Amino acid sequence: MTELKLRLQQGNTERTVTVNQDVFTIGRLPECDLYLPFGGVSRWHARLLKTAAGVWTIEDMGSKNGTQLNDRLVSSPQQVRHGDIIWLGDVSMLVLLAQPVETVIPKQVDTAEHRTIFHNVKQLQEQWIQADSDNGDISNKDKSIARLKDLVDIAKNLSAAASMEEIFSQVQEVVFRYLGSIDRLALLIDVSGGGKLEILSSATRSTCQHENLPNDGSWISRSICQKVFEQKVAIQTADAQLDERFAGEHSILVKDIRSAMAVPLWDENKVVGVLYADAHLSSYHWAKEGEEELSFFSALANLVASSVQRWLLADKLKSEEVIRHRLERYHSPAVVQQLIAVGALPDGRLAPRESEISILFADIVGFTAISERFTAREIAELLNKLFEEMLKEVFAYGGTLDKYIGDCIMAFFGAPEPQSDHADRAVSAALKMLTRLEHLNTSNFWQEPLQLRIAINSGKAVVGDVGSSQRVDYTALGATINLAARMEAVCPPSECVVSEATYKMLSQPAYFHEMGDYRFKGINRLVKVYQTKLH
Repeated sequence: MTELKLRLQQGNTERTVTVNQDVFTIGRLPECDLYLPFGGVSRWHARLLKTAAGVWTIEDMGSKNGTQLNDRLVSSPQQVRHGDIIWLGDVSMLVLLAQPVETVIPKQVDTAEHRTIFHNVKQLQEQWIQADSDNGDISNKDKSIARLKDLVDIAKNLSAAASMEEIFSQVQEVVFRYLGSIDRLALLIDVSGGGKLEILSSATRSTCQHENLPNDGSWISRSICQKVFEQKVAIQTADAQLDERFAGEHSILVKDIRSAMAVPLWDENKVVGVLYADAHLSSYHWAKEGEEELSFFSALANLVASSVQRWLLADKLKSEEVIRHRLERYHSPAVVQQLIAVGALPDGRLAPRESEISILFADIVGFTAISERFTAREIAELLNKLFEEMLKEVFAYGGTLDKYIGDCIMAFFGAPEPQSDHADRAVSAALKMLTRLEHLNTSNFWQEPLQLRIAINSGKAVVGDVGSSQRVDYTALGATINLAARMEAVCPPSECVVSEATYKMLSQPAYFHEMGDYRFKGINRLVKVYQTKLH
């Protein structure tokens, strides 16, 4: 009896499930045999059926996002084989029939027509250095020394490579020099670290330069690469067209791929990518020389893995620096560090989302009259100095700068990281701003004393990056922001006013007293406003 298991992976979570019945349902409902409460999975998504002949098939049950077997959508019941990948939304399931490949490695399938090799990478790491015992032209020792020298030269060239393009250029030169049986080469990397392979570079042999390789990597066998990446095995097939493991593989059939070879880029205990090569014609010489060539390909991949890992680290640090520089304009240093640490910005942008926040507006009393008495240069100097001082208090309470609007500071609390006490934080920052300005006036900060008006409102708002591809601003939008902006006009000089929504959220509301009910432009209701004084 053929035993079927599914190795599930969703994000960083992995587990193995045994299918112990002939009809096995999968979906988001607890009633399903396999309960998957994840995004993209329908209530009744798919089911596995065992036929009378003992063959397992997968069938989509009318799901919204569809069921994918390897690289094809399932429109009718499809047979599943050992090593297939089933996708339901963001959940991948590796099909394990009978015993997994790892327990029978090395595994070879020999017929008169083709040969396929599945090899554990650890067994290949040193095999290429060992010389063949039947070589009569050069001693084993001399051959080993020659191969070691080649590896050392390759390692030196790779270590000097300053970019991914240079790394692949070195790999391309070496592979096409040593392996005359292959036509095309590709480097696939898990750039994001989430298990999704992206093709970064590809090339054809010089004799095939007229062939343009699609940038989307559609010519590559994705199921072979995924198997290599997930199971940490090296695969080589001399005739993929006749190998039942790849029956129905879209890229192999359409592109008429005959021979293929793929090895994991394994740096220490982590697989960072896959080195893939194929040819249109069957490479029957692999039946004799396959393991040696696969061993060389794997040894090269080990060297490439270190260079790729170094590039990934450098690229990550560079991206983090760009993100940090941008975010420090808006967030306190502590918030910036937290965002980078949890990887909240994979593309350097914060997607808009609804958040519960407190919004603060603070502007200079009588700024128009001040602008009439001083030059534009002096006004710019005033704003720069004042904003620098006031922003210290915003950041001290974990606030986020939205923007400067003329003489006005717009800031909010409660995003991008949720803050349950965002109203207390906003009020505390406001009172500290007023106190700081008093001290600055005492020390003759400006040519004449300055005053602020500060208004705060709390509620739901959409917060995130908004703009075009040329310019993006991190901002808050919604009715909550509009009311706060209107309230600032009724605030007495050197005071802070808050809405009723903010007042009810404060841990110490006794510091405020009711100011009255007001009607503001564009808001069809009376708004109760509260005010507080420093004295």
